Amino acid sequence: MTDLTPNRPEIVAEIAAVFERYEQALIDKNVDVLDATFWDSPHTIRYALHENGYGFSEIHAHRVARPPGPGIKEKRLRLEILTLGRNIATVNLEFKVRGRDVVGRQTQMFVRFPELGWKVISAHVSTMEGPAPW
Repeated sequence: MTDLTPNRPEIVAEIAAVFERYEQALIDKNVDVLDATFWDSPHTIRYALHENGYGFSEIHAHRVARPPGPGIKEKRLRLEILTLGRNIATVNLEFKVRGRDVVGRQTQMFVRFPELGWKVISAHVSTMEGPAPW
């Protein structure tokens, strides 16, 4: 039977560290770290605010074209990490969009590969119109 024990503290800590490294790489536009966080596969998908990346190559091309800067996140509102067993995790972040009265949402699905470590296999960023919670 597959172990799906939720939120083992040591696994949550691993995912939190990978996530924070990725978030800093977004600010720094460190494409090497951004790329290293995602599974290098044609099956990887990233839906962003202004583009869809189907496969690692498209995701990488969007990253290279993205201008440097602080990005769209002004303030974190809520961060939720769920791990199942030792090899599956999701990260969900709600944030205030910089300069707009809009909530942003980010989801990443992680899998730990035996030879690669933790990799994002699917990601989604969107905004939610309506009354902001602040």
